[in-house]
Amino acid sequence: MSTLTQRSEQEQQWLAQLQTAFNDHQFQRLVLSQYQGEIAELDKISFRVVEIQQQQKLSAVYQYKTQDVTKNYDFAEAYACVESLLSNCKQANLFLEGEELQLKRTKKKVVLTRSQNKQVAAAQHTHNREKQRYINQDGAYLQDLGITDQKAQLVPSMARKWKQINKFIEIFSNAIEQITPQDRALHVVDFGSGKGYLTFAMYDYLLKQGLQPKITGVELRDNLVEFCQKVADKNHFDQLEFFQGDVRSYQPEHLDVMIALHACDIATDFAIHCGIRLNASVIMCAPCCHKELRPQLKSPEVLKPMLQYGIHQAQQSEMLTDAIRALLLEAYGYETKVFEFVALEHTSKNKMILAVRRKEVTEPDAKIMAQIEALKQMYGIQQHSLQRLLENELVDQERAGCRC
Repeated sequence: MSTLTQRSEQEQQWLAQLQTAFNDHQFQRLVLSQYQGEIAELDKISFRVVEIQQQQKLSAVYQYKTQDVTKNYDFAEAYACVESLLSNCKQANLFLEGEELQLKRTKKKVVLTRSQNKQVAAAQHTHNREKQRYINQDGAYLQDLGITDQKAQLVPSMARKWKQINKFIEIFSNAIEQITPQDRALHVVDFGSGKGYLTFAMYDYLLKQGLQPKITGVELRDNLVEFCQKVADKNHFDQLEFFQGDVRSYQPEHLDVMIALHACDIATDFAIHCGIRLNASVIMCAPCCHKELRPQLKSPEVLKPMLQYGIHQAQQSEMLTDAIRALLLEAYGYETKVFEFVALEHTSKNKMILAVRRKEVTEPDAKIMAQIEALKQMYGIQQHSLQRLLENELVDQERAGCRC
């Protein structure tokens, strides 16, 4: 194919259909994906129709590697924007009423295909049989977060996120029911709160249960902290605050529930240690990557044929890392479960470690610690960060006791 400054016939047809869809009100949504232009870390851009001050606009969500940015355009501006981005995207999907037009770019040519738009019918069917939700869609904060539109209707591109939120709150609610009510506010700390989807949902849920929540979202990216705090203030969520930092820099005096979803590598260990150290009643974490143990892993002789494959080594390291975390929680008085909290189709990071404190301990359970040591010896593991943090905590307590 020639340079992309010269539009191919397929691109011209696709753009013409987009303009017609705008004019005839047939447009439903548009996704430009596999972006390869000059905008750093941009992956894809999704467009949908929204109503702002009784006027229809196109809302564009720019999805970067670490965050999403939303911009609203009128239709002429949106068309110009799409036209400028199109040549830098390997794929463009235009969804109309009953039809989908896909523009796909290969090394040699540009291919335009038309097919039936089945997603609309499926989405409507799903909406008609919507399950009971733990969070209502009418919350104004959901509009501010971009989950619903001004009519409190779910934004199609947020359907998976909405399902994740409700599944998380279902698990969260079951855990909260198991702990003893406090005279003071229930302090929840959400490490790595990101754009605050779960943080706001927890606050909303606890308020509607008649509880007194105090929730802190801890996030490294200051632009997200500023954004979330503005949304909290706007919605008069007076006991919801956001802190710029991480698990090492934010040190509360106490907490009742510790949340850490997708904390990278040993950041999960620091978060769990914080929860145990402060006697959190509930600890919920969804581990992300597992880098610490894999370089240490030595295959037992009988497992060498299985662990000679890199993917099996990675899976074994992940399972071993999280098994030791779960066992350490049990050794320190927590009833612990490890399970899949959402299906793989919604997120690849779908493992949840849920721990509810059942008893106070002065020292870890010796039998469980022996099980951990046996696992470490079998695989040649020298160090696990959570165990090291907990051992250092015990040493510090003993020294403090001696000083007294």
